[in-house]
Amino acid sequence: MKKIIIALIVLIGLVSGSIYFLNNLLVEKQTLLTQKKPLIVGFSMGATGEERWFKDGKLFIQKARELDAEVAAIFSDYDVEKQISQIENLISQGVDVLVVIPSDSEKIGPAIEEANRYGVKVIAYDRLIKNSDIDLYISFDNVKVGELQVESILSVVSKGNFAYIGGSPTDNNAYLLKEGAMNILNPKIEDGDIKLVINEFVADWKPEEAYKIVKDYLDSGKSLNAIIAANDGIASGVIQALGEKGLAGKIPVSGQDAELSATQRIVAGTQTSTVYKPIISLAYKAAEIAVAMANGQVVETNTYINNGEMIVPSYFLDPILVNKDNMMETVVKDGFHTYEEIYSFIK
Repeated sequence: MKKIIIALIVLIGLVSGSIYFLNNLLVEKQTLLTQKKPLIVGFSMGATGEERWFKDGKLFIQKARELDAEVAAIFSDYDVEKQISQIENLISQGVDVLVVIPSDSEKIGPAIEEANRYGVKVIAYDRLIKNSDIDLYISFDNVKVGELQVESILSVVSKGNFAYIGGSPTDNNAYLLKEGAMNILNPKIEDGDIKLVINEFVADWKPEEAYKIVKDYLDSGKSLNAIIAANDGIASGVIQALGEKGLAGKIPVSGQDAELSATQRIVAGTQTSTVYKPIISLAYKAAEIAVAMANGQVVETNTYINNGEMIVPSYFLDPILVNKDNMMETVVKDGFHTYEEIYSFIK
């Protein structure tokens, strides 16, 4: 009989099964005595407990448990040193494979080196880990996300003063999103149709920083015609600043993640669009790959990406643009949000 201690964290009120997180939640230690060591997946989530990441965690664990694997999942609140320590602890606990959402795409390196030393395979989940030896990267095509964001704005306004407010400079996705955005914007900028008057990244994707950027610009008396916001959190800060000037709904704003509040803003007319990334597909596929990899099986990939250290086998899924016209056929049809949740505020 072999004693295995696993830190299991119960996420109260979010999922009817067992979902485990270490941050701001009840920590429950269980001792499992088994004839055979269960397969354990370590899921290190470098973000905070935002709606998006709670959904990912819930779905990932649900699928992993269907595949007879246990999951130890932890949030690190964008604290890279904390995340490194948590990953090292997961490795010492004997996880069979690591799935990592890096809080910092490059500074997470020491934890990945530790995993390499112990022969623990590493999957980068939705955020690429840079300059490290990893086994697989799974995400959506984030360049395409950036292109969709700009295309949605250009369908409303094609000329004038534009703002680009990107994500965290420590998150590789922020650069991929901007690459996609500039693929569409650059020809219009070169033609003189568009002037990029704000071009900034936002630390840790914080809405309050996006709010300040737009507020300060508008307070200076300058005009804006459109805003490309890298995600829905940033869009919320942007729209708050616009609202204080009576401009919410008058200036188109993009987003990403199809957060509930964003879908409500879209039907209310203050946000133009979001990009829906069917995370059930992402989380389920990642769980399948993690379990297969831990069992030594060949896993499916459909592309490759250079992370600065190596060419990483990757699996990309397709994002979907969402606006008020296709809300029902996308996020509602998929059960991502219900009709009642989205439209409940409309009398």
